[in-house]
Amino acid sequence: MPDTNAQAPNVMWRVAPYFVVDDVVATANFYRDKLGFDYERLWGEPPCFTIVRRHRAMIMLRQLGAAGSMHPNRTPDPDDFVWDAYFWVDNADALHDQFQANGVKIVRPLCDQEYNMREFDIEDCNGFRLCFGHDTSR
Repeated sequence: MPDTNAQAPNVMWRVAPYFVVDDVVATANFYRDKLGFDYERLWGEPPCFTIVRRHRAMIMLRQLGAAGSMHPNRTPDPDDFVWDAYFWVDNADALHDQFQANGVKIVRPLCDQEYNMREFDIEDCNGFRLCFGHDTSR
């Protein structure tokens, strides 16, 4: 069986989590104004879908109509540190400072992990928990 994880030339994998939100416009603007993402457009009338992106990281946002449709991963146990998305970044410290200056809710401060990552968690305007970390082994 071939090694599917071997480095292959010109292969680039990307992923975009799909978050169901109560208000796609408010959420897209939160990601733009507080987290430094951008979006090109909103689809639907009224708006119901967009993709926010920062560098190569993307999140799809979808509004389903009735409020209360969203369910962050941590909903079953709000005290557990379960992420909805993890972002590998160049400098978690600088990003932490930027988010803090923008008034973003930081729910776990910067910390060094045994798996060689320096990371922190934030909560977005819907309660989705995002973790941002950089590799400390390099």
